[in-house]
Formats: sequence, structure tokens, C-alpha cells
Amino acid sequence: MACSSGSCQSGCYKDNNDAEVEEENRQYQKREAANRHSLCIKCKSNETIAATNPTAASLAGGGDGSRFCAECFRSNLFGKFKFAVTSNAMISPSDNVLVAFSGGTCSRVALQFVHEMQCKAQKNFDASRDRSLPVFGVGVAFINESAIYPVSSQQLDDAIEDMKLVVSNLTPPTKVFHVIPTASIYSSDLGEGNVRLKELVNGVSDATGKEDLMLHLRMLSLQKIALENGYTKLLLGSCTSRIACHVITATVKGQGYSLAADIQYVDARWGVPVVLPLRDCLTHELKMLCRLDSLNTVEVFDTPHSGINGLVSSFVKVLQLLCFRKENASRECTIVRTAGKLTPFDFNRMPESDDLNCHLASQRRRKKYNLQSNESLPPESFCRICNSPLNKSDSLSLNDVENGQLNAEAFGPKCCLSCQFQILPKEPSSVEHFYSLLPQPIITLAKDDGCNWRSLREQIQDCLLSDSEDGT
Repeated sequence: MACSSGSCQSGCYKDNNDAEVEEENRQYQKREAANRHSLCIKCKSNETIAATNPTAASLAGGGDGSRFCAECFRSNLFGKFKFAVTSNAMISPSDNVLVAFSGGTCSRVALQFVHEMQCKAQKNFDASRDRSLPVFGVGVAFINESAIYPVSSQQLDDAIEDMKLVVSNLTPPTKVFHVIPTASIYSSDLGEGNVRLKELVNGVSDATGKEDLMLHLRMLSLQKIALENGYTKLLLGSCTSRIACHVITATVKGQGYSLAADIQYVDARWGVPVVLPLRDCLTHELKMLCRLDSLNTVEVFDTPHSGINGLVSSFVKVLQLLCFRKENASRECTIVRTAGKLTPFDFNRMPESDDLNCHLASQRRRKKYNLQSNESLPPESFCRICNSPLNKSDSLSLNDVENGQLNAEAFGPKCCLSCQFQILPKEPSSVEHFYSLLPQPIITLAKDDGCNWRSLREQIQDCLLSDSEDGT
């Protein structure tokens, strides 16, 4: 018979009540933990992206989707972009910025963020009384590579129209949209340019070398647009994930000396300085933002990589996928941070400017990396194909180029070892033909470099020993 009095000494009622209370506490704690896990770690009030939009989080591979709400995630990503721009003096009020736009995720986000910075600058300009700070201009450039990566004319026309619509919707202020074929770096005759371009690229037998050559020609095309239209900065959408792949591929190709030049926020070795404001952003973050904000992307030349580039790209993707499963999405960041310890070159900062903000940013960067001033550094010598800085042991001697004249025989040694091995023909008889197909900007740079060496030799002529005085 069960007890019915509270004075029972057996403790049967007490034991049952304690068990129920403990179970209720456990359930309550589980519910609280689940609620805390689904709340944004920044605002602590809104649900995370994974809780409100699991599709966007899963497509992007998780990551920040399980930690931030949509608003805080976007604010955090834009903060990375803006900090890179301001701390490295990438954009000043008087600049005219050209955004390289492929239609993909990275360039789409880069264009969106530049537009938002421009809109804010325009509002500040309109609200100010003296209007002392102008609003920087923005242009957009798309490189048509259909001569090498064939697509149907209808598909290409539709893609270009979609891009024009994307750009036109980002107004005001108005942004000019440039479409230029790669063959335009040859001459105004696109027919002849296409023939020479195809013959040049098809003359490269190595798959990796062919991709690398197209990358260099793309940069020449962007520089051509920027120089001809008065742009002062060229903005690329290269993100952490892409730079991580480049770190590994450059190491494999033997480009360790020039690696530091390609992974910095600023690259002023070109006629128009190149800036990478998305350097601290991951691909999965940019994909998630495009999904959340419904940013339309246009894929037209999205061809898979091959050769070394393809192998490394696949390796990094698998590595990142394994990291996501272990809730550690920092592998790509670790690769870039490790390579970032390399000492930058002198041209990895903005040229000296009268702008106070640019001057202060340049001073901070020089102090951070212990960079020398421009006057104390000898001029760099660059590869004539990929424009990467050359190690002194790989540079051409002063006597190899006379009176600014350059021929095919002297051109090869002026290229980096990677280009010599992967791009230049192996047969000496084919080098002359390959040299004749190169676009004029590459030949001009090579000749100018020869003139610079000759000028330097003339300046130090009095300090040089003659053949009879060298002690041999």
C-alpha cells in the first residue's frame, strides 16, 4: 500500500519529485543551449543564417552562417573590405577606379561594395557646404575572351546584356561599362588580332602555361582600358581562397622569389596600380552574401582549371571541405597568412601622393614591414611575359641589350624561369615565330627595360673596370 501522508519516512514521494525536477532542468538547459546556439554571436538577438536560411548556409559550406545573423554577417564582410581600402589608401576622393568584372561571385561583391562606398561619398558630398572632397569615379570592365574560350554568340550577348543590367542598376552615380576583346591589345584590326592571339596561345603546348599566358594577357587588356580611359586604380576581386591557390601554385612552379609581389593589398608595378580589397574574404563568405542579398552573377567563361592550377584548386577545395566538417574553416586563411610573412616589394604600396591619408597609410605600411624608401632601393627587373620581379641571378646582363634593340634570342633570358619552362617554345627554331606573335605592349616593355639598363650603365660608366683592368 502506497503512502498518502507527507510524514512518511520512506522518502518515496521525495525521490519521485527530485527526479522530475532534475529531468525538467535538463530539458530546460537543452532548450536554452539550442536557443543560444541559434543566436548571432555579435548582436545576441537575431537568429543565425543557418537557423533562418539553411539553404544559403549549406550552399556556402556553413562557416559564418552558424555564427552570424544575416545583418551582422553582411556588416562583418563589408567591414573587412572597407578596412582593407582605408588602411592601404586604395581609393582617394580624386581617384577614378576601374573594377574588373567577370560576372562571377567575387567580382560581383567587389562591385557592390565599391558602389556602396561611392554612394556614401556622394551623400557626404551633397550634404557638405564647401564640397571640398570630390566623389571618386567608378568604371566596370569585362574582358571578352571568346577567341580562346569559345561560347555561342547568343550566350555571350545574353551574358553581356545581363552585366550591363547589373551595372546600370548600381546608379547613381553613373558607371561606364567597358567591353573589350583580348585581341585589342594587338591593334585596332580585331580580325588580324584574333588570328595572332589564337596562334600565340595555341603555340603553348603546356596546359598550365597556356592558362598563365591568358591570365597575363587579361591583365594587359585591363591595363589598356585603364590607361586609355583615365582610370587611376584597377580593382580586382581576388579573395583569400584564390590567393591561397596562387600561393601553392607559385611555389610549385618555382616562383618563390616573386610570390610576395602577387599577394599584397597593393601592386603598383603596373602603369595603373592594382588593388585587392577582398584579400581577407573567403569564397564561401562571398557566395553566402550573393545568396542573401540576391546579387545576380553571370558565368560566361567559367572554364575549369587544368594542369598544375587545376590540381591545386581541387586540393584546396577538398582541404577546405574537410575543415568545414571539423568546424575549422581557417585553412585558406592560414595559407595566406603564412605567405604574408614574406617581405613585400617596394612597389607593393601606393606611390607617394600629396593626399594626407595616402601619405599616412604609406608611412604605417613602411613601418609595419620595415620597407626602405624608394630612393634607397635599386630598380627591379621584371619578366617580360608575366611581369613578375626577377631574382638578380636570373636577370639579363647589361650587355645583352644594346641601343634598345631586342630580338627573340635575347627575349628568352629576360623571362622568369617559370615562363621559360611553361610558355616559351622548347625548340629554338620556334622561338622566333613565338616572339613575332607577342603583342606590342610586351615588346615595348622589354625594349624600355633594355633602355633603362643602358641608361644605368651610362650613369656608372666612370666606376666600371675595363676588360684590361678587371684583374683577370
